[in-house]
Amino acid sequence: MKGAVPGGLVGRGRELGALRALLEEHRLVTVVGGAGVGKSALVAVTARTSKGPWRRVVQVRWQGSRRGTPGALAAAVFEAVTGTRPGPEPVEVRALVERLTAEREPEREPKRGREPEREPESKRMPEREPESKRMPEPESESKRKPEREPESKRKPKRKPELRRESRRDSKRKRERERLAAAGVLLVLDDMDLVHRECVGMVQGLLMAVPGLRVLVSSRSVLGLGDEQVLELAPLSTHAPVDGSVHPPAVQLFLDRARAHAHSHAHDHPHAAGLGDELDLPSVTAICRSLEGFPLAIELAAEHLDRHRVGDLAKLLEQDQCWLSRPWSGVRRHRSLRTAVGASYVLCDRAVRIVWGRLSVLSGSFDESTAVVMCAGGSVLAYQVPACLAQLASMHVLEVVRGPGGLREPRYRMLRSARDFGAERLREAQEVEVAAERRALHYRQVSAVAESLWNSGSQTRAMQLVRDEQDDLRATLRHALHHPEHAALALETALNLWFWWAVHGGAEEGRDHLLQLLPLCPTDRELAVRGLWLASWLTSSSDPQGARELLGRAWPKAVLAGDDAAVGWIAHVQGLLALGEGEVRAAAEYFDQAARTVPAQASGGPSAVVSLAALAVARSDFAPRAAQRAARRALTHPGVRSDTWACALARYAQALVDHQHGRSGRAWRRAHRALASLDGTLPGPHGPAALSELFTAIETEAEAEAEAAAGAADGAESAAASCAPSVFLPSMPRPRTAPPLIVPAVTGTVQ
Repeated sequence: MKGAVPGGLVGRGRELGALRALLEEHRLVTVVGGAGVGKSALVAVTARTSKGPWRRVVQVRWQGSRRGTPGALAAAVFEAVTGTRPGPEPVEVRALVERLTAEREPEREPKRGREPEREPESKRMPEREPESKRMPEPESESKRKPEREPESKRKPKRKPELRRESRRDSKRKRERERLAAAGVLLVLDDMDLVHRECVGMVQGLLMAVPGLRVLVSSRSVLGLGDEQVLELAPLSTHAPVDGSVHPPAVQLFLDRARAHAHSHAHDHPHAAGLGDELDLPSVTAICRSLEGFPLAIELAAEHLDRHRVGDLAKLLEQDQCWLSRPWSGVRRHRSLRTAVGASYVLCDRAVRIVWGRLSVLSGSFDESTAVVMCAGGSVLAYQVPACLAQLASMHVLEVVRGPGGLREPRYRMLRSARDFGAERLREAQEVEVAAERRALHYRQVSAVAESLWNSGSQTRAMQLVRDEQDDLRATLRHALHHPEHAALALETALNLWFWWAVHGGAEEGRDHLLQLLPLCPTDRELAVRGLWLASWLTSSSDPQGARELLGRAWPKAVLAGDDAAVGWIAHVQGLLALGEGEVRAAAEYFDQAARTVPAQASGGPSAVVSLAALAVARSDFAPRAAQRAARRALTHPGVRSDTWACALARYAQALVDHQHGRSGRAWRRAHRALASLDGTLPGPHGPAALSELFTAIETEAEAEAEAAAGAADGAESAAASCAPSVFLPSMPRPRTAPPLIVPAVTGTVQ
């Protein structure tokens, strides 16, 4: 069958069953999806193997690489139905209807060896005598012809043309009824370049032919009334749940690699064993880089005779449009660039410009970001949302978060489409302008996130950074090779201090800062803050390196009169002292930091964090002073709106209570602190420490209960029922205090 894929379908059992069920219940089904997702293969297998309420299957695949001229699709359908090419005149829907309904019943012939039976004489009607032998009968009054009426009273006769039309209509009606009983399945594959004509033709045929069923594959829906849409997603690259050995995408790569290796063994003898033993982690990386699209996976598998699997994975991380093969049943499937370019042909100028300018974004984005990146020149701001909707309908953009909710819709450009758009952007010589726009925009995004964090909307700040983290990282990496954007990138990294320090990104943030600092002037305020933040993120993994960074930052902060930076440097020095066991020195540093950091300082932790660390440091040698420091932290202005700092202060207070025998009170405070946190976001280290303290209190309570039960004589059940509860404040102080989790109470990470 034309269009069948060698080797069959892989990982499409569920989609195949769903498509068969839709065809049995509905007259119009459209399979939609991105370029190279496997629409044609699924439609071909369905048409070949399905047994539905139809007796005839007519298949048409559009083979052109440009937009079809008006009437081209109708001519292709006419040729597929009749087997002959139509004339120069355009084919109308009426002619297609007549051809589709031309299924006449065969004439019955008498059986050989027998003559047709004749009726007996008794049942025959008497033969009528010829008129020449009949006697004329007298005319009666009733049989006389009436006199001719005047023309004014005669009824008008129907014209011959109207009679012919009525006969033609009745004939069509009979043909429709006959076809309704027979049934035809019309398969229209790859209708993107003739989409408009396909909509009109399918609508006319469905209205004129009741027994017709139409199966269409396209990148966008037809938009007709009874249309059922099956959206085909890429193959999964994650571990299968049905017991299969490999994910569907990896299995397809292995199958195509083996088939290609065996078919080309005579040309490349060393390629015969390429598909037998492959580096599965590299194969998985290739399939994930290609986002599970079957066409791209097949093209990549055919390049194993020229590249090793690991080298191929690295090449595909850089670019994917170079994937190609010398042969293919469909011309557009010979290369990934040609397959994606078929969608580019369908776009008008504004949509093409938006496609190219959005290709610099590696992650998801909303409409406001798209307007900032794309508006300018011949593209006006109000045109951008419509261009996004068109690109999404063609599956160039993936809808990450659809419209209709409280938040804006978000889109993500597919990797192959992004590489194709980057080529068009280079041709238009707009790469530098787009990169500068991205750097400026995401500097502003990071500033908004920090403002939300400092104003008490920490949940919104975390959601914003989580949504934009891919392009924030891309902006920071891009500046390493373009020093003119290094200052913008450093400011972006500094605005994200809470993401690095609080939510587990210390190593990543430290690497970005240490790479960007040499590219920026050392006498600027940004450099001073970059040094102290890098030292904070390095304090737990490399104390000596943190001290060197502090030595460079301290004099510059003092000369600049930056009180906030001086206080944060003192806080990091307290961390280093606490890590070395110098508790009293650490307490002095934390006290200095709490008194130096201004109340409304931005760009770093508030004074509450230093007060919480001060309470922890004093808990061993000055318990009353530790309690006062914890109370000061919880009564500090603005602490209730700072979720992270409040959690650290409650941790310090609960830890002080627990170390001095008030475990019941400590348990309740830790429980209240954990209940007030948002569990849908990445948890900061303060809640992690609270959870560990909570567990330690419960574990010690169970140990005390078991000890009390074992000491009772002959009344184990009674002793167990009277065991001390963790809620009782009279629980004895534990002999060994739980270990201090320094990063949790100070804001850094391990």
